[in-house]
Amino acid sequence: MAKQPMLKFVSVAKETPEKRSAEERRADFREIYAEYAEQKAAEQAGRCSQCGVPYCQSHCPLHNNIPDWLRLTAEGRLREAYEISQATNTFPEICGRICPQDRLCEGNCVIEQSGHGTVTIGSVEKYITDTAWDEGWVMPIAPTTERAESVGIIGAGPGGLAAADRLRRAGLQVTVYDRYDRAGGLLTYGIPGFKLEKPVVMRRNELLEKGGVKFELNTDIGRDITFEALREKHDFIVIATGVYKSRDLDVAGHEASGIVKALDYLTASNRKSFGDAVPDFDTGALNAEGKKVVVIGGGDTAMDCVRSAIRQGATSVKCLYRRDRANMPGSQREVQNAEEEGVEFVWLSAPKGFVGNPVTGVEVQKMRLGAPDATGRQSPEVIEGADYVEDADLVIMALGFEPEDLPTLWNCADLPVTRWGTVKTDFRSHETALENVYAVGDIARGASLVVWAIRDGREAADAILAKVAGHGVIAAE
Repeated sequence: MAKQPMLKFVSVAKETPEKRSAEERRADFREIYAEYAEQKAAEQAGRCSQCGVPYCQSHCPLHNNIPDWLRLTAEGRLREAYEISQATNTFPEICGRICPQDRLCEGNCVIEQSGHGTVTIGSVEKYITDTAWDEGWVMPIAPTTERAESVGIIGAGPGGLAAADRLRRAGLQVTVYDRYDRAGGLLTYGIPGFKLEKPVVMRRNELLEKGGVKFELNTDIGRDITFEALREKHDFIVIATGVYKSRDLDVAGHEASGIVKALDYLTASNRKSFGDAVPDFDTGALNAEGKKVVVIGGGDTAMDCVRSAIRQGATSVKCLYRRDRANMPGSQREVQNAEEEGVEFVWLSAPKGFVGNPVTGVEVQKMRLGAPDATGRQSPEVIEGADYVEDADLVIMALGFEPEDLPTLWNCADLPVTRWGTVKTDFRSHETALENVYAVGDIARGASLVVWAIRDGREAADAILAKVAGHGVIAAE
């Protein structure tokens, strides 16, 4: 009788891939986790309990068939595991690296709830897909039939690229427009290399191009081509611009030099990794080297900033957040990695103003948590008389992002938006009130996770395919 490959969580302990030492990883922007070896991946996948109600799957925005590909990995059937993985996820090698598994699949693993330690789902997913790339199993799109219908996608981030992949597989003619010189959106210019090395993104972009997806880069809608002209050129439009407008902090001294936006800072750092000329980095304006750095914010973008500043050679890096550790929105795993690398978190602290121009310090007011707000989170309250000044040569504002005013930028007053500025869509099809115009990802749902953008892109593509088929079904192969 064959040996049972699963249900090993009682006898086999949770073991994550080896993490490079903090001292080593502070010196570069390479990914911090090593790859599983084949035997270790099979062993850790075999810890899955194959439970009757897989909460890991139900709490994944893409509803990935996680128990199935864990079992196939444990049995050594890696190619089949990859096929199951990519059937529901357009970019499994990216999600395996950057998804906050501790808040999604792994955080809801049944054996985690029973005290045995979660199955390391993200690391196994990364291993499966990296193996698939190494073995040549990841192939360019090859539609069985070419169709005449044309789709223009505005934005080459994860939502737009997920839609492009699915539509192209069904044979539609797909063109992706983006204002930047490389596709990928925040995957390329927002997320640092220590979480997502850029060749991983570039090879996926190249694969889409080989499969017939056309890219029109350095193209700003509303300036280089009008939105109306795009609608005339294509049968369908998918808006996937993301949200790039940084939230401001209107306090005394906020316009001083040395106070920069998180996205400007991260983009400069990522461009340097490509070897681009970045004058603002070279002059020191967007470079943390030799500086006392203060990052304001508690989300994943703030974590990217503090960890980038460490690698650039900052003399000190502090993160101010107005709530406590338990209530911060960023990944706890990222907080731990940042602390290991030398970041100091100053909890229950908020900026009251800034000192100097160029900035020399942040006026900090101490906070305490009071009564819960409408969301159930305790609201921060100021502790009177507890203010102090935190020294800073560079302040990075990571307070989140808001939508740009697309109706104005694109001269399209009839594009419907919500009171928050996001594009208003049908929550099932993602179609707007403009016929054959869809919107996906952050521009429709607000700043969120990459995995949600991927889901939106796939769903909008399926809605377009159903419409093309006269409400029948076209399978995206």
